[in-house]
Amino acid sequence: MDETSDEPPTSAVFLDNCHFSQVIFNNVEKFYVPGGDVTCHYTLTQNIIPRGKDWVGIFRVGWKTTREYYTFMWAPVPSDTHRDSSVQQQIQFKAYYLPKDDEYYQFCYVDQDGVVRGASVPFQFRAETEDDILVVTTQGEVEELELQNKTLCQENEELKASCARLQKQNLGLQEELQKTQELQNSLESLRSKTETLELELNSLRKENKHLKELDDCREAEVSQLKEQVQNVTSEKEHLEARLKTTMDQLQSLVLNYEKEVEKLSQMVRDKTEQLERLKEENQQLCVAGTHQVKTSFSLRVLGGARQQNQDLMQELEEQKRLFQILQAKKNETDEENQKLKEENDELLRHLTQAEEVSSFPVVSQAPIPVPEAGGLLFGNPYCGEKIWSSASLRKCPICNDVFPEEIETSQYEAHVQNHLLECPLCQESFENSDKQVFDDHILCHRLE
Repeated sequence: MDETSDEPPTSAVFLDNCHFSQVIFNNVEKFYVPGGDVTCHYTLTQNIIPRGKDWVGIFRVGWKTTREYYTFMWAPVPSDTHRDSSVQQQIQFKAYYLPKDDEYYQFCYVDQDGVVRGASVPFQFRAETEDDILVVTTQGEVEELELQNKTLCQENEELKASCARLQKQNLGLQEELQKTQELQNSLESLRSKTETLELELNSLRKENKHLKELDDCREAEVSQLKEQVQNVTSEKEHLEARLKTTMDQLQSLVLNYEKEVEKLSQMVRDKTEQLERLKEENQQLCVAGTHQVKTSFSLRVLGGARQQNQDLMQELEEQKRLFQILQAKKNETDEENQKLKEENDELLRHLTQAEEVSSFPVVSQAPIPVPEAGGLLFGNPYCGEKIWSSASLRKCPICNDVFPEEIETSQYEAHVQNHLLECPLCQESFENSDKQVFDDHILCHRLE
């Protein structure tokens, strides 16, 4: 074998597809003495372009493909590959790698595609003897040799047919090998995909476990919120009862104040009328003062009228002072009513927040009458008709911003929508603060 560990390029190309005239072997001996190095001389014609993987091998005569070489050497590449003339080359085979039998061999030049480009005449590896110089055969031996040659030709034809069949079988085996290789590649790809899917499955299991833990936490939070809502509802009902009782008391007190104010007003009107009459009488007495006869009487009457006028003025001042006290009490009652209204609004706001946070419906409470701007909760006692209005709250459940009634509903809904993340697949909404939950929800849709 050759001194290198690299295998030369070969192919299953048969003799019919080879070009033996492109490389010519020169000075080939009939016999090479065993145990000595062999130098191979050959000529590269202009019809061949040598390449780096071309090689020269020693083949046993009768070879069928280039895979049947005995030993080989890499062919040196000439310095000028693009030439117009022939080039003489030589290769030396070491004695260690040469055949040891006396069969017939020949040199063959094979390019890097595994195609034979030239072949030498046959030769042997043995010592030359005198019998090799002249061979004399008889007619019978010649006929026997011809018969053997004919038999060998028939065997050669059979071998060619068998070789063709083997070539077809080889092609079939190569196709099967290619299919097997493709199946193996598919199997490797499926194994890789299986490993990837297993990794994804493990990841999804971890995420599912995490989501279950989150769900348990949320259930605990919902239970706490339910308890808080129940507590707030109970406190609201208690405060509503207190508020109703207080408002009933205030209404009764206001009605009493109203009656007293009307009574005092009527007394003031009566005193005013009486004062006007006294003024008229005083004027009449002043006109009659010119008469001497009635001087003493008029003075007494005038003094009495003045005293009565002073008494009426003092009583009027006392009534005014009492009216101011009643007015101050009424103002205090209004302030206390306003504070109770603010407390009621604060309770309603907390209750609304609790209803928005919890995921279950809360039993709606009866509407609480809310007074108009500047009025009382149960109506204005100075008006004949009592006006009642229900509380209408438009408050953002996320940031608790309050929107006036003149703000359009679309603007309020757009504000609330800015705080939410909506799933494009099932239209479920999530708060912006729950971004991780929203991403996990989208991932669950993709896994489906």
